[in-house]
Amino acid sequence: MNSREKGKRGERELASALRYYGYDTRRGQQFSGLMGDADVVGLPGVHIECKRVERLDLDKAMSQAIGDARDGEVPAVFHRKNNGNWRVTLGLDDFMRMYRKWEAGR
Repeated sequence: MNSREKGKRGERELASALRYYGYDTRRGQQFSGLMGDADVVGLPGVHIECKRVERLDLDKAMSQAIGDARDGEVPAVFHRKNNGNWRVTLGLDDFMRMYRKWEAGR
């Protein structure tokens, strides 16, 4: 399987995983085809850059997410390796804002 197809499959996998948690998510670019769209859409307030690779250049992926995120969106890289679990990487400031909101609502 080529890397492009693996990427599409990863986006579908991630969208499915997020639907499990109750969010109406889908691949982003398959519908609009515009560059800069999130790879997966439907998680309000989060710009998702999806990477399904064995060797991830996290700095490059995060830079892409930051550059493509719209105002008010948290740029995040969702990633996993073969036989691995999905992980999420985001900036410390964004994490702390989210954590403080969660903590205040407990």
